[in-house]
Amino acid sequence: MIQEYDKYTEEDFKVWGLLFNEQMQQLPRIASKAYLRGLRKVKFEEARIPEFNTVNELLQAETGWKIHVVPGIIDNMPFFKHLSNKEFPATTWLRKMSQLKYIQEPDMFHDVFGHVPLLSDPYFCEYLKGLSEIALDYIEDKNVLELMARIYWFTVEFGLIKEDGQIKIYGAGLISSPGESLFSLSTADLHQPFDVGTILATSYFNDRYQIQYFVAESYEQMYHSLPAIREEVERYVSEQIEVKPAYA
Repeated sequence: MIQEYDKYTEEDFKVWGLLFNEQMQQLPRIASKAYLRGLRKVKFEEARIPEFNTVNELLQAETGWKIHVVPGIIDNMPFFKHLSNKEFPATTWLRKMSQLKYIQEPDMFHDVFGHVPLLSDPYFCEYLKGLSEIALDYIEDKNVLELMARIYWFTVEFGLIKEDGQIKIYGAGLISSPGESLFSLSTADLHQPFDVGTILATSYFNDRYQIQYFVAESYEQMYHSLPAIREEVERYVSEQIEVKPAYA
């Protein structure tokens, strides 16, 4: 598949611009510095839907990663395979004006605006690649895939990070959500320290705001947690611990 840029409509450009502008009213205050740097590196702007070929050239010069076009949500095997090859799966379609506040399936604004800028950070990229390699080693094990879903969810999608003594957002689900981005920072009671064992033992909500968010000390900490993640996965497998799916 490819991005068919000439097929974007006036409504598509308006949706991108409205969503971009709304988030940029608050992200400079609450988003991770690495995300904001990445946003500048990939040159996203309000008036223009990103062209994947151009973004890929910029990304590959930084970390060797690129966007890989997919039709929507894809199966675990191809998803993790793409990540292990430094390809981030992203769709090209945008929500409609009637879906500005909520959309069930992730669209391009989530996939691209939410995820892609951080693909310019080397430690984050290596963390993402490392997660995919663990998942691929256990790709037929549903329990392990649920564990990987938990660590992915609470970091890549809904993670928080400490910077200069303040807690910032970096997870794409927060970056692309006006409501939850602010909610996640609203009270210290929601915040838990980044701990592999705790995250893997914690289920998540896929249809509402989370009741807790995990705060990493740095992207380096996340990268260096990969051996601990693998060790915990091996423990779950050897002890045949059942892992319950996400709360609905």
